[in-house]
Amino acid sequence: MKSSNVEQLLSQQEEQDVIEAIRNAERETSGEIRVHIESSSGELSPLKRASEVFHYLKMDNTAERNGVLIYVAAKDKTFAIYGDKGINKVVPKNFWETTKDTIQNHFRHKNFKLGLTQGIQKAGEELKEHFPWQHDDVNELPDQISKN
Repeated sequence: MKSSNVEQLLSQQEEQDVIEAIRNAERETSGEIRVHIESSSGELSPLKRASEVFHYLKMDNTAERNGVLIYVAAKDKTFAIYGDKGINKVVPKNFWETTKDTIQNHFRHKNFKLGLTQGIQKAGEELKEHFPWQHDDVNELPDQISKN
């Protein structure tokens, strides 16, 4: 059941803008980016819950293990970024922290769409550098925001 916290995080138009940001980021990479929004991570840390959601969404089934999940717990006011083994091997050490900082700066001002779209853009640029799009690449995962 969807929580009102989840539904209030983004308007329908903002949600479409986030989906478009995912599509734009994925145009030049074989990498996959998803956003998952739920009310709470429960007893788990946001990163641990992001790991669970990552596997639940089958994001670890990509050919190059280059999926990135931006996980948001709306009611808890927390989020995490979870990258698969392939992308984690090649990004600079502080990449996820700087991406998290970008998102967090916007979230603090309640600009969730901008935080998500800029985080997606940063992840997409890094994926493009290490996993450039090839002519035979296919979109392995849905671009829609998943919700719980």
